[in-house]
This record gives sequence, C-alpha cells and structure tokens, in this order.
Amino acid sequence: MIRAFASVADTAEKTTRFEEIGRDLYAFTAEGDPNTGVIVGDDGVIVIDTQATPVMARRIVEHVRCVTDKPITHVVLTHYHAVRVLGASAYGARAVVASDACRAMIAERGQEDWQSELERFPRLFQAAESVPGLTWPNLTFATSLTIHLGRRRVDLLRLGRGHTAGDIVVHVPDERVVYSGDLVEYHSACYCGDAHFADWPGTLDRIAAIEPLALMPGRGEALRGAGPVREAIDLTRRFLCDTYEPVARGVARGDSLKACFDRAAEAMRPRYGDFAIFEHCLPFNVARAYDEARGIDTPRIWTAERDKAMWTALQG
Repeated sequence: MIRAFASVADTAEKTTRFEEIGRDLYAFTAEGDPNTGVIVGDDGVIVIDTQATPVMARRIVEHVRCVTDKPITHVVLTHYHAVRVLGASAYGARAVVASDACRAMIAERGQEDWQSELERFPRLFQAAESVPGLTWPNLTFATSLTIHLGRRRVDLLRLGRGHTAGDIVVHVPDERVVYSGDLVEYHSACYCGDAHFADWPGTLDRIAAIEPLALMPGRGEALRGAGPVREAIDLTRRFLCDTYEPVARGVARGDSLKACFDRAAEAMRPRYGDFAIFEHCLPFNVARAYDEARGIDTPRIWTAERDKAMWTALQG
C-alpha cells in the first residue's frame, strides 16, 4: 500500500498563535505549519517569511495591524521555498530582502519548486490563483546586512549552508532574539530535500554561538529562554544525524536508494513519527541524503514529476 502522496491528505486547519517573544518582536505559529516573524521598529515593520499566497499573508497583516500602524517596509526571506515566499506581494513592502544565494536558487529552480510544492501540500496554498508570480528579492547580500528601523538594529546573517544553500537568520541584538527559518525546527521534521547535510551542523553551531534568549523556528512553537532554544537546536542536530548516518552507511555498502529508505524509516519512525510533516519529508530527505553521500553537492531540482516517481518507488 502506498501512503497518500506528501501532504495531500493533510486537510485539517491548524490553530494559530501570534505572540510576543521579545519587546515588539512577534511570532506567528501554526502547529507545525510554516511560521512568520514580525519585527516592529521605531519607524517601520519587518515581516520574516511571507506565507504561501497573498490571501494567506493577509492574516499576518491583520495581526500586524493589531499591534502597530507603522508601515511594513521590509519583507525578509530566510530562504527560498515557494511555501515561504509567494505571499510577499500582500505586504506592499519597498524591499524584499534575501541572500545572493537565495536569489540564485529562485532563478535556477523557482518555477519548478512552485509547482512541486503546490502539488505536495495544497492546503498551504489557499487561493493559489492570487499569487502574481515568482517572488524576486530586490535587495540581496553575500554574508550580512544590517537594517536600522530607527534605533532598532536588525542583523541578517548568512551563517552557512543547511536547509538550503541560501539560508539566513535574522538577529535582533537588543532583545537577543533570532528568527532561524527552517535551519531550526521544533517537534517538526526538517525538510532536507534541498539540504547540505555536511554543512548544516556547523551552521547550527554558529546560531548557538549567538546565544539567543528566544528563537522562532521555521516550524513549531516559538522558544523562550536559553534552555529551550538550546533544546531546539540540539533536537534539529539529532534529527539530521539520524537521517543522514544510516543512509551514508548504506551507500558505503552499495545499497539501493530503496534499501536505504527502508532502514532509515525503520530507525526514525519510533523517535520522530509524531513530528509534524515527518512522513511527508522522509522520502525527500532520504533521497537527498543518498545523493550527498554519493558526492552530489548541489541538490537536484525537484519537479512535480520527479516527486511522484520517487514517492511511488520508495513508499510502495
């Protein structure tokens, strides 16, 4: 029996929360659905990750308007995946900001990723027809960029590859709050289909070195306190190790992708089977781990056709 493809069977709406995790710093979370961050400064607002469509992004705008009437001046993309970025037009921001590497990924695989993610998780693309096209950053940087919202300083940092080649984190020093994007997850599976497994732990080390007092992960509840933040980073690290190591051992033995998948699934389901989107992510994660263990550095582009062929081959 083949499991329902990706998350097409996940139709239940999630309970959302909009909470303050530092002074004028907010996290929109939704039980394992993609999170969105909001930073309020003296003279403007930054929104971090946009939701998947403009219609869905309007929920974020409504929350922003409950706490401030300041204009939304910047939209920051922590990385490129359609579910994170295609709602950007709803905010009317003058700047859409991302790393140079993130913009390169949009150019390389943006259209394919859009169609792929729409078919994987239709619930997250409410009113998909409202998306005007690919989201293109108009302000990019190589390793770091500082935005000043009056007296509030916001640092955008590319600390290394991990979830994708173009990930950044957003650090607000005056409150020691970090918005990590999907580099850190909390009781949600890491999606590793475009990952760099060898680099990701070092990137997590650099996030930990900031010593955040609060952190909004890409998925899962926001963390407050140094202890819970460390727990989330450590949990992410363990998940990556538990995904990659059995696959790498299988590659060294000459095992097939299917054999590696079966071993990884057997080992991981008891530990992580109740994590959000675990079954969705598992085949994509193992396929990428298998490629990286065979020396393929740049993740292969996922298309809707490749998604379904891989899913049938592994989940059958």
